[in-house]
Formats: sequence, C-alpha cells, structure tokens
Amino acid sequence: MYKIGTPYYLCDETLLENNLKILQDIQKRSGAKILVALKGFAMFSTFPLVSEYLYGCCASGLYEARLAKEEFVKYNSEAEVHTYSPAFKESEIVEIAKLSNHIVFNSPNQLDKFLLKTKEINPKIHVSLRINPEISASPKDIYNPCGVYSRLGTTLSNVDGSTLNRVDGLNFHALCEQNVEALEEVLVAFERDFSKYFKNLKYINFGGGHHITKQGYDIERLVCIIKEFRLKYQIDVYLEPGEAVGWQTGYLVSTVLDVFQNGMNIAILDTSAEAHMPDTLAMPYRAEVRGAGLANEKKYTYRLGGNTCLAGDIMGDYSFDKPLRVGDKIIFEDQIHYTFVKNTTFNGIKLPSLVLKKLDGTIELVKEFGYEEYKSRLS
Repeated sequence: MYKIGTPYYLCDETLLENNLKILQDIQKRSGAKILVALKGFAMFSTFPLVSEYLYGCCASGLYEARLAKEEFVKYNSEAEVHTYSPAFKESEIVEIAKLSNHIVFNSPNQLDKFLLKTKEINPKIHVSLRINPEISASPKDIYNPCGVYSRLGTTLSNVDGSTLNRVDGLNFHALCEQNVEALEEVLVAFERDFSKYFKNLKYINFGGGHHITKQGYDIERLVCIIKEFRLKYQIDVYLEPGEAVGWQTGYLVSTVLDVFQNGMNIAILDTSAEAHMPDTLAMPYRAEVRGAGLANEKKYTYRLGGNTCLAGDIMGDYSFDKPLRVGDKIIFEDQIHYTFVKNTTFNGIKLPSLVLKKLDGTIELVKEFGYEEYKSRLS
C-alpha cells in the first residue's frame, strides 16, 4: 500500500461496487433512474464499472457535461447526460445542448432565453426547470439550496402554467446527506404546490443528497415512495446522488512530516484540510482517522495539521496508542466523495495522487500530479 508516494486518495472498487449494487437494486424495484452527480464523484477511471449500474450522469456545467460524454457514455452508449447550471452562458449553450440529453434551467429567465436555441441545436433534448420547494432540513446553511434568498431554483411565486407548459420535467434538490424522512417532508410541499402541473410532464427529478448507501438508511421506504409517486402521477422519477456513490469507498493517505510541542503535541502532515479535504472545514465535520480515537481517549494525543500557511488548516485532535513518528502514515477514512473534485493547489501544495484498488485486489496508480498542475492554473 505505502510504496506509492503520499498524499493519495485510494478508491476501493469492491466497496464502490457494493454501493452501486444498492443503487441498482433501488432502480430495479422502484423504477427510478439513478444518475451519478459528477459534482460529488468524478473519478472517471471508475466509469467502466459505474456505467454498468447507473443510468447516466448529472453535470453542473460544460466541463462536467464533456467529461460525462467522453468518459461515461463511451462505456454505455445508452447513458444519459443531464446538465444543470444556475445560469448558462451564451458562449457555452451550443456545446452544452449538443452534449446533453436533458438540460435543466434554473429560472424562467434562462428558459425564455435559451429554450428555442437549445431545441434548434438538439431537437431530441429534454428540457426541465429547477424548482425551489422552499423547504429543507439541510444541516448547514452553506449546503441548504432552499435557504432564505437562495439563488438555486424557482419558487412557486415566480412560476406559472405558461412557463411549466413548455418543459418536459421538474427538478428539485433540497437534501444534504439525509435520510428518507427528509425527502418525504420535501415531497409534501412539492406536491402541494406543483402537482397541478404534473399531467403534462414526462419526469420529476428528486435531486441529490439522499444518503442511500449509509448504514441505516431506510431503503425500503425510499422504494415505496418512488413506486407510489410514479403510480400516482404516471411519471418517471430520477435521483442524482453524489455522496451515495462514493460513500465509504476509500480514504486519503498522508505522511507525518514533523512532530513538536506547543502546549500540546502537534503533527504536521503532507496533506491539507484546506486544500484536500475542504468539506471538513466547510461543514464542518471531523474526519475519522484509522486506528485513532478522540482527544485523550488513547494514551498519546496530537493535533493533526496541514502543510500550508493557513492557521486554521487543522484536521483536529486525535489520540493514538503509540507516539507518532516522522514517516508514520495517517489514513483519513471516507475521503472519496466531495474531496478530489474540490481540491486546490493553495500554497503550491501537491495534489494527492489518485489510486484504485481494483476488483481483483491489485493496486493501480491512476494519476500522479506535479508542478505542471500547479503552474497550469497560473500565468
């Protein structure tokens, strides 16, 4: 494992396939169509496997749409590409329309501006509008798409039949790593306000944030909800999870570079919370470290810090059975979703390599990053 230079993210295809099998089972039993949201999981070296199970990709703009077309559809020619953006650019809409099977507009203004052009470019494209159901149980405002003054989606007061009669579907996204009860709460409001428009639609997209592959998630209830919804309205249902695909499928491996004292034991690693695990600071949440406990739970407690100049680049305080030494490996669990898709070269820090543990158990270094990746972002 440790012959590869740190830092690196390792994705275990066996764990990934376990998640995919859960999602495929939901598709088969509920009739839903599940897309992988590239904003949360875009390790395209796994797409030969992912494309065997899921219906397609959800893209958040031109580049993700290109990635989906180039690296997902080539393994599954029937796969769909759904592209959404808070606002599409005039200079990109032609290429996006060519790449996409579905395009999702964020507002009636964007629908008015681009609908005819999109249909001219791609007569087969399906068009939908993102709805803000104005209800969410999202744990933090930064992840709440239905918060006060949200820029994401169209509220009931800003839409009418003349707008909705021009679209094939509606999308809503109101969840963030939540159980099925949160979906039920959102659906009550969504159906109350918008079901009168369903009869002319082909599909409803329930968005992402469904924590489907987390242990304890009520899968049977989700299947039941989708089946009942499809039967009630005679309409297709999509889901587009990101974290549920990559949940608990791998880890980030780092090396201890220095250990010293400043009121407590401090260990500097060759990785960074700010650059490589940004959600741990944004949510915030405490990443689990393999073999470690809470502060003072085990004999030796250390504050684990990143190798950048940001004072707050700290992973947290962890305790270990043995003292940490320079050269020791520290493994941060569950660091595949929403990590490498968001990482940066802040301070010129090296991007972690991408590693696959294949289904046959072999370890493959998929991509190693160096100076050019840093320099290419600058000029």
